[in-house]
Amino acid sequence: MIVILLLSLLSIFGSPTKIFQEGVLVTSVESNSTASNEGLQKGQIIEFVDGKKVTSLEDYLLIMNQKFPSENNLKTVINTKDSEIIFFTNDFPEITVSEIPKTNLVTGLDISGGSRALVKPQDVSLSSEETNDLVDLIRNRFNVYGIEDVSVSKVSDLSGDEYVRVEIAGTTPEDLRALISEQGKFEAKIGEEVVFVGGEKDITSVARSGEQAVIESCQKSTEFYFCNFRFTIFLSEDAAKRHADITSKLGTNSSADGNYLSKKLDLFIDGKLVDSLFINEGLKGQVTTQISITGSGFGETEDDAYEDAFNSMNRLQTILITGSLPYKLEIVKLDTISSSFGDEFSKSILIAGIVSLFAVSIFVFLRYRNFKSSLALIFTSISEVIIILGIASLIRWNLDLPSIAGILATIGTGIDQQIIILDESREKSSSINFRLKRALVIIVAAYFTGLVAMIPLYWAAAGFFKGFALTTIIGITAGVLITRPAFSDIVKKIQKD
Repeated sequence: MIVILLLSLLSIFGSPTKIFQEGVLVTSVESNSTASNEGLQKGQIIEFVDGKKVTSLEDYLLIMNQKFPSENNLKTVINTKDSEIIFFTNDFPEITVSEIPKTNLVTGLDISGGSRALVKPQDVSLSSEETNDLVDLIRNRFNVYGIEDVSVSKVSDLSGDEYVRVEIAGTTPEDLRALISEQGKFEAKIGEEVVFVGGEKDITSVARSGEQAVIESCQKSTEFYFCNFRFTIFLSEDAAKRHADITSKLGTNSSADGNYLSKKLDLFIDGKLVDSLFINEGLKGQVTTQISITGSGFGETEDDAYEDAFNSMNRLQTILITGSLPYKLEIVKLDTISSSFGDEFSKSILIAGIVSLFAVSIFVFLRYRNFKSSLALIFTSISEVIIILGIASLIRWNLDLPSIAGILATIGTGIDQQIIILDESREKSSSINFRLKRALVIIVAAYFTGLVAMIPLYWAAAGFFKGFALTTIIGITAGVLITRPAFSDIVKKIQKD
């Protein structure tokens, strides 16, 4: 048990030097961005920026806020633990960072906060393989959109119905609904004729950074601010030829701004017109693979308008890259969890667990009049919790509220079984070895009963009790194989003394 305990602590905390590590962790890097092209990757730890030491997230933000945005491209030098990245930019690097986690434990949505949705295709029944494909498509869309703290998985209930569960940390239900409720069918039309659609079939590349993807200008109207964005897309040869064939039949109109074709390029998402672009007369009948897409964002302040424009551009780029989802999705259930609620619940659980352990140890002392037995019970119960957390760290299991409830259930079960061992050890009718073996037989029988009960719960309610079931299974299995036999040996030594 001691060896497994030490290995569990190593799994939870990693290398002892990690506790003293300074810097910030790179949690995401925008694909095709300047930083990405120069070699900065997710998972690296930034220790210096422009020679200035970074010890915390506040240090990093202070350095960047003092430097950006800038009218000119500035040299930025980022030193990670094992590399140096140099690039030139006039705006904040397109990366997200966070504090370096002190443990390897992965907390679920219930602890970190965010939103969770249970979705299924509307009016369509999918096979297991088709559901897996849909999970991959949704996950790819979120990855392209730049969302890192997202979990997309297939779940099913006891009746066999399959769903897709989407969990995003740090977002609101409204944001999550907007991201997954639309099919994202993009069409570019001239009149009633489709020129190209989103996805790899018609679009070979979409600019996402640099001079080909920018927020061009922000202005104030009488009631609000608006910002315009522009980015370039590159069409396949077939799409470019369709564009040439359709435009060759159009006439021209003259205006003060210039000469344009008689019809615009209309952009639709899920059948809704989102923008109309003038087509320069020079493009009439021309096979062009490069087209500039424009749009706008609005807000009560200039910052709000800028953010809306950026998000609208990012959303449109994502749809153009990934294409439409094959099915219209229906949101079956939508939840939100506050991180503050998760923090408070975790603290309450920790306090309740500590108080319960000491209360039980006092009861054991009063009943058995043996201080060593009380200490053994506390030590074994705490060891069991550490082993569960160590296994969770090793398999990267998300610890959510049901998982914490499973740990509590395991502690309760463990204490019950340790009291059985203590009771059996006090009997004088046979040898201590026989009595402890008899106790372990009772414990093993109870283990299989609990295991059988947890297996269907793993799939119940579309997987929402999965954390409770899996954590409980891990706990009771570790108990039967490791901590109960160890506690029996401890009790045997105490009895001999």
